[in-house]
Amino acid sequence: MSLDLAGFNTAPSSQLQPLLTECLDVPRWTAQVLSGRPYADFAAVQARAEIVLEPREIRRAMAAHPRIGEKATGASKTEQSGVDSSAVEKFRAANAEYEQRFGHVFLVCASGRSGAELLANLRERMANDPDAELAVAGRELVEIALLRLGKLVIA
Repeated sequence: MSLDLAGFNTAPSSQLQPLLTECLDVPRWTAQVLSGRPYADFAAVQARAEIVLEPREIRRAMAAHPRIGEKATGASKTEQSGVDSSAVEKFRAANAEYEQRFGHVFLVCASGRSGAELLANLRERMANDPDAELAVAGRELVEIALLRLGKLVIA
């Protein structure tokens, strides 16, 4: 579902809440975006949607994301379209190593990036300490949310 800005500004919060949750499953973020209405333009929506996520919020939101390289559904399917079948086996092994090190899935904004780029990003991020990596994952979640928000609210 997509709404123009006027529709987004006037739709009942009860209608928008599940749509925003699909963008980012963080109640504080959803409430922040809803509380900023009405917006003068989409840039104002985006500015309001910028947030620094807390570690517990990052972990919660990660639960809604498939592993890179696995069969994705919904919005993730389009976002991961750069991961071709030849990269799947490499991702399976790399994801396992990453999850062993950090205790959570590798999360990256995959939209418009090739499988090789994503795999290189995963390998680079293996050098992060766990707290730094969780913060990187949080920034990636917000970037994904902004892309999804741009599809929800048609400027």
